Amino acid sequence: MIETAGIALATFFSTIGPLDVAAVFAALTSSATPAERRSYAVRGILIASVILGIFALTGDFLLASFGISMAALRTAGGVLLLLIGIDMVFARPSGAITTTSEENDEAILKHDISVFPLATPLIAGPGTMGAVILLMADAKGNFGHQAAVLLALLAMILFTLVALLTAVQIHRLLGLTGIHVIMRVSGILLTALAVQFIFDGIAQSGLLVH
Repeated sequence: MIETAGIALATFFSTIGPLDVAAVFAALTSSATPAERRSYAVRGILIASVILGIFALTGDFLLASFGISMAALRTAGGVLLLLIGIDMVFARPSGAITTTSEENDEAILKHDISVFPLATPLIAGPGTMGAVILLMADAKGNFGHQAAVLLALLAMILFTLVALLTAVQIHRLLGLTGIHVIMRVSGILLTALAVQFIFDGIAQSGLLVH
């Protein structure tokens, strides 16, 4: 259970990227008042929590509906996380965990960024959605392990909220270089975890059985 929680925390830290989200949030709300920033942050977190909660609780139903096997999910999820991890190692923006330049331009024109781009795709992005489905499905049949995944998700969401509320201070303290260092270290861990998911998926598929 502790191992499951540790893996989930590392995965969600990498896919959500609280410090990256805080940096983008600080840039998008540079002209907002402190009260507006708090409002955006709280609403964005609540909306993202609902989105991720739905994916966590209905992931098994979605897999069954589309006829997706656990082996296929592990392999596909591993590939997706691997691509995200590689982008993180090279400090490249990834559409799976951050916004594109076009989305940033659109967000600047919006008065309320709590839904887009904050809640999704910055917090509840494709990478995090895929990760929560994968981790919950991986723990299927073990209530304790599933509870550990959900608690890890809750902890990371709360950490992200704190990062948003202190975004200006974090950005000033760490700077772009500091944020990139943390991103690269997280990316290395995520790529290793992703490769393990791929190995497990291929082994479970039976493709290598002679």
